[in-house]
Amino acid sequence: MQVESGAIHHMGIESTDCREGQQAGSGIRASIIPESDHPIRPGDLDREALKVLYRLRDAGFSGYLVGGGVRDLYLGKQPKDFDISTNARPGQLRRLFRNSRTIGRRFRLVQVFFRGNKIIEVSTLRSQSEYGRDDTKVLPANNTFGTLEEDAFRRDLTINSLFYEIGTNTIIDYVGGVTDLNDGIIRIVGDPEVRITRDPVRVLRALRHAARTGFTIDQESFRAIVTHRDKLNLCPSSRIRDEIIKDLVSGFSRPWAELCIKSRVFFTLFPFYDQPAGDENSLDELDAILTVVDKLQKNGKGGAMHLPDYMLMALLLYPWLQRELHLLQREVKGGGYRLLFNDIRQALDTSICGRLNIKRSGKEAMTTLFVNMPNIYRYHEQKNWPKWLKKKSYFKDCTMFCAIIAEARGGAAVNADLFSGPIHPDAVRCGSRNGGGGRGGRGGNPSFTEKEGGVFGLRSGSPMAG
Repeated sequence: MQVESGAIHHMGIESTDCREGQQAGSGIRASIIPESDHPIRPGDLDREALKVLYRLRDAGFSGYLVGGGVRDLYLGKQPKDFDISTNARPGQLRRLFRNSRTIGRRFRLVQVFFRGNKIIEVSTLRSQSEYGRDDTKVLPANNTFGTLEEDAFRRDLTINSLFYEIGTNTIIDYVGGVTDLNDGIIRIVGDPEVRITRDPVRVLRALRHAARTGFTIDQESFRAIVTHRDKLNLCPSSRIRDEIIKDLVSGFSRPWAELCIKSRVFFTLFPFYDQPAGDENSLDELDAILTVVDKLQKNGKGGAMHLPDYMLMALLLYPWLQRELHLLQREVKGGGYRLLFNDIRQALDTSICGRLNIKRSGKEAMTTLFVNMPNIYRYHEQKNWPKWLKKKSYFKDCTMFCAIIAEARGGAAVNADLFSGPIHPDAVRCGSRNGGGGRGGRGGNPSFTEKEGGVFGLRSGSPMAG
């Protein structure tokens, strides 16, 4: 098997020495976990991913299943994506895979297309350009091709820094990721103080994977998260918004919020939720709401259910807005409706929409849910819907929103039939669900800044400017 750099030694799963002096180019020995010591088999991989890997091998290139695909297969889960890294350059990949296209601005990726809208993303191994630089200066936009070792150390978490090599059915581990998978640990690669300072969004990624796996964040990483959480205010607002939406749609929003609150990251993201000691009613209600949301996302009628972004964001904001505006107690007859409408718009504008750069259509959809809540909730309790109300264009969305709130407040379980059929046009979103370098949107948000005083992935200036 070809490995680009660093000494290789065959051993079992123990690989604690991989963490000593974690720095790319330091000659750290990679652990090669043999087939007998890990559960992944070629048949576990997606058929199209296997085709890509075999074609790379037959053409004389190295190819590896990387990141979340290795992590999930190791844990016995079905990966959402099968991403591949290789030593082949983008131009070579395009010639090798005619059914492909190149995407990305700062670093080019190749998407290989298959029938049924199946896409396998293939990236060239990259160098870790953060290391060996002044940690207080801007990281230049010069990502370059690198080695297997360098690619491992550029990644955020040890459990996402593993490579599966299909020819020998082995896992290559430079950072102790297999040990952390076995021990249930979320650990930031390298020095967490430095890595978070260079890109504070790593805070959100560590919390996300801890919530989804149920793993424990190691003490050093958690201390860095708590210490540097306010650096999230330097990040582009759209990037933070898209990261939050990923967690709201994941089916693990409740444990995510719990970890965010424990680390105080939640109050960096949503400072209006911070409240006097002992006043935890809003957070308790939020916990109940997200419990219902996760149940629906995982076990909706006919399988997993995906609620629209604007509804998820509105559910996240509801306990705070109820506390501030007393929505359920408001009178909306006559001029009361317009007054409540204006109060809601002002509250959203001053608290969240500008802060997270929420699109106008998303703000209007959330306002519609909130302003109709007093009437909808009363009729929901009475189980008697007037004909005029059922004809309204907003009726379906509002009844779904209300049903989730009602169950969270101790009412009847949400009727899954409410969520059958189309919910709302896909065009109405708070932002790009794939933004910030996600699927289909790579390069949409800046990840580097040339401004003096900026930070990797960030921009200088007013916190969270839209």
